[in-house]
Amino acid sequence: MLPLSRMKSLLSPVLSRPTTMLVCRGYGVLSTFKNLNSAQTMNPMSKVSSFRCSTVQNHNQIRVLNSEASGSGSSSGSGSGEVHVIVGPMFAGKTTTLLRRIKSERSNGRSVAILKSDKDTRYGLDSIVTHDGDRLPCWPLANLSSFKQRCGLEAYSKLEVIGIDEAQFFEDLYDFCSEVADHDGKIVIVAGLDGDYLRRSFGSVLDVIPIADSVTKLTARCELCGERASFTLRKTEETRTELIAGAEVYMPVCRKHYVSGQVVKEAARSVLESQKVECSSIL
Repeated sequence: MLPLSRMKSLLSPVLSRPTTMLVCRGYGVLSTFKNLNSAQTMNPMSKVSSFRCSTVQNHNQIRVLNSEASGSGSSSGSGSGEVHVIVGPMFAGKTTTLLRRIKSERSNGRSVAILKSDKDTRYGLDSIVTHDGDRLPCWPLANLSSFKQRCGLEAYSKLEVIGIDEAQFFEDLYDFCSEVADHDGKIVIVAGLDGDYLRRSFGSVLDVIPIADSVTKLTARCELCGERASFTLRKTEETRTELIAGAEVYMPVCRKHYVSGQVVKEAARSVLESQKVECSSIL
């Protein structure tokens, strides 16, 4: 057996060598590397491809690293934005949810702006208003691509969060969200109808889902039975897709009453058509 003094002399160069400590956030992996300039995948599930790091010449210093695959990073700069989508039928609280999010972001010190279509003049042109009367000032626009110029480049550069209400009326919704989140690094919160009164895709809202960080589907209460309502039933015979109105024209309904309501409307339409034919033949 080697004497203790000899063992110390042999181990001394190893113990004195600088060591880098790495913490992989999100996987809880703690590893130690010697003379390390780069680390390859440590996670057995291979979800982390590589790390950007450099050797830390200090035994006690720990560096927290974000993997390239995880995509996490700072909240500013190109490519660090977010897109959040809020959808549902009419009277589901989409605007209320949007305003709540905007107010929360503003209370956290972020610079915010709200946009809406200038087609919606029900509660005034320069305000976004919920069905309960809660309101905030907004930018009424014919298209989203004009916002940056209307706002001014300096003011726009300071914005951190942009809310969009009644998003189904903007044809350039996808391009705007992609540009603002992917390239300008801003948070975009989109609220709008996912379907029209025929339960077909309405506008470009559903096109944004593939680039969204989160999607929230809200429901209302069926006016006929009180159950959860996921659809909007139009009460009138008007067939235009874009018909901006409130409770006098639309009501939220469940699946059962949407189907039965459409059947009743079709029957009524058939009766009216037959009456028109009879009247014309008599004349």
